Amino acid sequence: MKLETERLVLKSIDESRVDDILKIRSNEITNQFVKRIQPKTNYDALDFILTIKKRVENKETFYWGISLKNQTNLIGTICLYRFSVDRTEAEIGYELLPDYHRQGIMSEALQAVLNFGFNELNLNNILAFTNKFNENSKSLLLKHQFVLEDGRIDEGFPENLVFNKINIII
Repeated sequence: MKLETERLVLKSIDESRVDDILKIRSNEITNQFVKRIQPKTNYDALDFILTIKKRVENKETFYWGISLKNQTNLIGTICLYRFSVDRTEAEIGYELLPDYHRQGIMSEALQAVLNFGFNELNLNNILAFTNKFNENSKSLLLKHQFVLEDGRIDEGFPENLVFNKINIII
């Protein structure tokens, strides 16, 4: 499923995106606040892509690669995953190559995915977990009216803060 904004195309990923996914997911700056095993080879990136494709097919995840409209390469990713059993709540995750930070790109992508989550999937709320030292991510979430849930813990990740955005129906 493709989403478009003024400057961006959010598109599904497939095996042709191995190099882009390897570049994004192995970037040291991108990973400084993320606890995960970084891909080291094209095979690792391909394995990740195949896992994501399966989760998308099973409707466990909505996952998009982010590219500028005038480029074909991916510069980041954004996803909705970890849906509640009743499918009223999901978690959002995102990453962006450092060369594209501070340009409003992730803000634009985030708004498109929030609109999709609330208007197409009828989610009641979307959670975001971010490292307490990741100032860019915290600022992005606050800009989009996510609220810090004081006292809520991300099990297994004590340095994470939990933010929540509730769908307000007017």
